[in-house]
Amino acid sequence: MIRAYKFLLRPTKGQAAALTDMLRDHCSLYNGALQERRDAYRHASKTSIKYGDQSAQLKEIRAFDPERQGRWSFSSQQATLRRLDKAFQAFFRRIKAGQTPGYPRFKGAGHFDTVTFPKDGDGCRWDSTPHGRHTRVRLQGIGHIRVHQHRPVRGRVKTISVKREGTRWYVVLSCDEAPAEPLPPTGAIAGIDMGVAHFLTTSDCEHVANPRFLRAMAEELAEAQRHLAAFPKRTRQRTKRHRAAARKVAKLHAKIRRQRADFHHKTARALICDHDVIAHERLNTAGMTKSPAPKPDPENDGTFLPNGAAAKARLNRSILDAGWAQFLGILANKAESAGRLVVPVDARNTSRTCPECRHVAKGNRATQTKFQCTACGYTANADHVGAMNVLNRAGLVLCDVA
Repeated sequence: MIRAYKFLLRPTKGQAAALTDMLRDHCSLYNGALQERRDAYRHASKTSIKYGDQSAQLKEIRAFDPERQGRWSFSSQQATLRRLDKAFQAFFRRIKAGQTPGYPRFKGAGHFDTVTFPKDGDGCRWDSTPHGRHTRVRLQGIGHIRVHQHRPVRGRVKTISVKREGTRWYVVLSCDEAPAEPLPPTGAIAGIDMGVAHFLTTSDCEHVANPRFLRAMAEELAEAQRHLAAFPKRTRQRTKRHRAAARKVAKLHAKIRRQRADFHHKTARALICDHDVIAHERLNTAGMTKSPAPKPDPENDGTFLPNGAAAKARLNRSILDAGWAQFLGILANKAESAGRLVVPVDARNTSRTCPECRHVAKGNRATQTKFQCTACGYTANADHVGAMNVLNRAGLVLCDVA
């Protein structure tokens, strides 16, 4: 199986400056290749340039600019050009599918944060032998950088990526042939219902509280954003104070993101350790968090009727703060490694179906927390009912597969 590992880098001040230069030069290469494709299509009778054409020019580019392009790994520069080629492939795929195309855009210096080395040993080297108490990774043009390796790497290191997140640097290892680590069977199965009042509820009626990390940091984050927005436009990105204010906002968002990911990993691990089979709803988070369509007033041209946008925005914020999609992805990855089974089921009417008589009605969900069947009078916690229905549907799916 394929597994990824993410470790914090501990570069020196000089190495951090060199890493920044590496990102800047790869960003320049990406933007230059994008400009070449745009110019060729506009001014050369709609000529299309492919990855192979641009990769063949790398040798000349490196010889022309040895200080900025010649010092970095050739294969990492090829990976940057492949990244642009994938963006164009996705652009044309969306056109054929009738979706919003989204033409590839130029990258700003602050929005190009990753450089990939396609092969361990070609421009980079993962040194698994600790130097004293620290592991190191060697990068061409930079040298050996200390790595905070908090867990062992299993499998064969295939690709290495260097990533910047705010003021921190990380190395991401993609390993194949990683051995599975199956857990002993427990004989337990569970269905889970994702929610906002509770992060999740199991079919055993166990509730996991929703930590609401964004709400907990909302006041401090709002103050930092107000301070950032107070700078006049003519001074933005030009003063030391503005850059410090922007870093403050980014630092708070990064903290929230790390807290949420830590919570998701620990919650998923607890579920995996206690159950052999876990069923969950197949959720379309992007569709659930869409803004409501405006309602034009037929009697007054140019005006609109209330459409509940404010209430929907609060709900969308709570859903995105919970991070259901990230959690379910982590749960699936941990289950695969531990030899567990995760079963996604149809989410429609799980909170409106009576688990006793199977009656489906909107009125069954009396309140946010109370379920009361309008046919048989069955009463229970609404989230618990949803989890039981998820488990029942998973049983039907497993029976059909068997």
